[in-house]
Amino acid sequence: MSAVRYRITPAHPEAHLFEVEIDIAEPAADGQLLSLPAWIPGSYMIREFARHIVRIDARDGVRAVALTKLDKHTWRAARCDGALRVRYEVYAWDLSVRAAHLDVTHGFFNGSSVFLKVSGQENLPCEVDIRPPSGRAYKEWRVATTLPEAGGRAGAKRHGFGVYRAADYEELIDHPFEMGEFALYEFKACGVPHEVVVTGRHDLDAARLCADLKRICEWQIRLFGEPAPFDRYVFLVMAVGEGYGGLEHRSSTALLCSRNDLPASGVAAMSDGYRAFLGLCSHEYFHSWNVKRIKPAAFVPCDLSGENYTRLLWAFEGFTSYYDDLALVRSGVIGQDDYLTLLGKTVTQVARGSGRLKQSVADASFDAWIKYYRQDENAPNAIVSYYTKGALVALALDLTLRSKSRGTVTLDDVMRKLWSDHGQTGLGVPEDGIRRAAEAVSGLKLKRFFDDATEGTEDLPLDKLLRTVGLDLEFQAAGSAPVLGVKTAVEGECVRITQVLDHGAAQRAGLSAGDVLVAIDTLRVSPSSLDSLLKRRQAGDEVKVHAFRRDELMKFRVRLDAPPADQARIAPAARASAAARELLKQWLARG
Repeated sequence: MSAVRYRITPAHPEAHLFEVEIDIAEPAADGQLLSLPAWIPGSYMIREFARHIVRIDARDGVRAVALTKLDKHTWRAARCDGALRVRYEVYAWDLSVRAAHLDVTHGFFNGSSVFLKVSGQENLPCEVDIRPPSGRAYKEWRVATTLPEAGGRAGAKRHGFGVYRAADYEELIDHPFEMGEFALYEFKACGVPHEVVVTGRHDLDAARLCADLKRICEWQIRLFGEPAPFDRYVFLVMAVGEGYGGLEHRSSTALLCSRNDLPASGVAAMSDGYRAFLGLCSHEYFHSWNVKRIKPAAFVPCDLSGENYTRLLWAFEGFTSYYDDLALVRSGVIGQDDYLTLLGKTVTQVARGSGRLKQSVADASFDAWIKYYRQDENAPNAIVSYYTKGALVALALDLTLRSKSRGTVTLDDVMRKLWSDHGQTGLGVPEDGIRRAAEAVSGLKLKRFFDDATEGTEDLPLDKLLRTVGLDLEFQAAGSAPVLGVKTAVEGECVRITQVLDHGAAQRAGLSAGDVLVAIDTLRVSPSSLDSLLKRRQAGDEVKVHAFRRDELMKFRVRLDAPPADQARIAPAARASAAARELLKQWLARG
C-alpha cells in the first residue's frame, strides 16, 4: 500500500477555517472508516476534537461517496471503486497548546485535532502537504515543525510550505505545526540543533533565553546520557497578554506564555515570570524522556478514542514536575536559595488543599479524566494534584535513597534505569514498575514507602527527610489578618466566592461558592476593601456578612478564624551535620 496523503490549507484565516483533504489510494473494500482522536496525549481529558469539523464530504474521482457518521468522531465511507478523497473543514479558534488556532496573524495545529485517522492504515507512511494561505498579506509566512521534510521536488524546505513525511499516523499527530511571521532563534545543546520559535509581539532578550535553555537542555540530555533521543528540537512559543501552558511532543513542545514573562533586554535580574517560564520549558523538555518514551504500559499504545487509565501519573507528571525546577538549579540557571523558595511553594500548594487528606496521588492519576481536568468549586476539598504531590513524592524518594545509601544512589539512577529498561526498548512501565526500578538500583525494600506515599493520604514526612540534607522545613501564616476560609474572584466591582474551604469560617456559617459578598458589618465589600475590613478584626470575632446568592440577599454570622500556618519555608539548618551538608551539596550540585 502507498502512503496516506494529507493536505491542509489555512483556507479562510479570517473565519478560522482550515481545509483538509485526505487521499486514500486503497480504501477498505467494505467501506473505509475514518476517525478523529477524542484527546491528545499529555492532556488527560476527552476533548471531542471532532466537534470542530464544520462539514465533510468524500468523492471517488468525480462521483460523490456517501459518508455515514457512526458516533461522535467516526465516519464510514461507502464502498467505492478506486481511490477515495475525503475533504473537510476544521474550525480553529482554540488559543491553547492542545488543539488548533487560525487567524490572519498565524496558524497553529496539533495533528490530533485536524487529521482523521484512516482505520486499518495507521501504520502506513503519511505525507502531509502544508499549503500557504492565498493573498499578498501572507507572502512572508513560513512554517515551523520537527516533522521531517519529504524531500524531492515537492518536498518542503526547512521552514517552508510543502510536503512533510511521517513514518505512520502516530508520528504524524505528534508534531505540531506553527505558521506565520514568527521570530526564530537557534542554539545547540550537546551538538543537537534547537530552535525557539516565538509568535506574538515581544521584545525578548533572545541571546539570554537561548543561553539559559542551552544549559537546561544539556543538563537533561546528560542526565539520561548522550545522544539525545531526537536529532532536532523546537520550542513553539505563543506569546500573549496573559496565558500559561505547555504540551510535550517527541521532538518539540507547544508553549503559551505571557509576553511579560520573557526576558527583557537590558534587565539582568530574573523575574518570577521568567523563572516560571524556564520551569515550564524544562518540564516539557523532560517529558521527551519521561512520558514520550518512558510510558505507562496503559499508554502502549495509546487508544485516542477514549480514556486510558493508569495510576502512575504521579510519576510521569509529578516526577517531571520535580525535575523541572531541579534542572534549573543543577544547570546553574538559578541559585540554591531560589530553588528552595520554589520547592517551598510546591509544599505550600499541596498543604493548602484538604483534598490531599482524602485522595491519594494514585487515585488522582486514575481519576484525572473526570476530576483534575474538570475541577469544580469543591476541588481543593476533594482532590490532590498528581503534579505537585507527585513532585513531593519524587522529593521524598530522592532524599530517602540519598540518606539510606549515603549519597551513592539517587532518583537520577532510577530515571536512568527506567530509560534503559523502558524508554530505549519501547516496553511500557507496569503499574508497579517505578517501585521495582527503585528497588533494583538501591537494593532497598520500598513497598511500604510507595504504599504510604502514593496510595495513602497522610502527609509525607518531608521535615524529617529534609533534615537529612541539612534543611529545615517550617510552616507559618501568610499574614496576620483573620480569614473567612474562602477563595474569591473579582468581577467588576463585585467580589464573588469561588471556593469555600473545608472546616473554615465561611463553611461553618453557610456561605457557598457563587455567593457575591455585599457587606461586612454593614460596610460595603469591594475588591479594594475586603482585606482592609478583615485586618480591622481579630480571630474569633463574629461579623455579619451580607451576600447575594443568585438574586436573593442573605445574612450570615461568621466567626473569623486565625490565618492558617500553611506557608512553607525551607532553609539551611543552623546546626546541620557535615554529612548532611555534603548530601545537600551533592543533591543540588551544578553539573
